[in-house]
Amino acid sequence: MAWILFLILVAVILGIIGVAADGLLYLLVIGIAVFLVALVLGGSRLRNGRSLR
Repeated sequence: MAWILFLILVAVILGIIGVAADGLLYLLVIGIAVFLVALVLGGSRLRNGRSLR
């Protein structure tokens, strides 16, 4: 669970930097990709019925 939360935090930070800094739009794209990976990992853990600990 901690890794998923960490990935979401990284995605948000990259997204904010990507939007705020001129010419760093690719960081926003990377942030979106990291966020999607975190969602897929979290969903797969919930689907398999594993504990989130």
